[in-house]
Amino acid sequence: MPAWLPERICWALSSDYYAPAAEGGHVRIYTEKEVREKLKGAGLEPAGSHHAHALHSPYWWIRCAVGVNNEIEDNFSVRTYHKLLEWDIVRRPWLTRTAEKLLNPVIGKSLIVYAHKSPLRSTRAREDVRAA
Repeated sequence: MPAWLPERICWALSSDYYAPAAEGGHVRIYTEKEVREKLKGAGLEPAGSHHAHALHSPYWWIRCAVGVNNEIEDNFSVRTYHKLLEWDIVRRPWLTRTAEKLLNPVIGKSLIVYAHKSPLRSTRAREDVRAA
């Protein structure tokens, strides 16, 4: 899911980045604490977490600053950074892999939270089904 800080920056830079202006766009921004609370409320036990895609955050900040709806080819900075991301994805060079690992905790675009079913809730749910 979108990480709080990079997403807040995108929202601050462009109202076209998020819903309702962006069809299918992000509707809400949650902190990790809020995500964990929602997972608990759904009967899950949150476990580890991490951030990913740090190199994508500056790309989206540039896109938002110059016009998120503009074509990638219309802006030199967007076009160049997009090519860098493509190169990184295809070639996975040590330089960008190292940069991403260092930047992920700070500006990782995605928040990943692992969770598992609560044994207590699973047991209660089975008991409720049997009782019905």
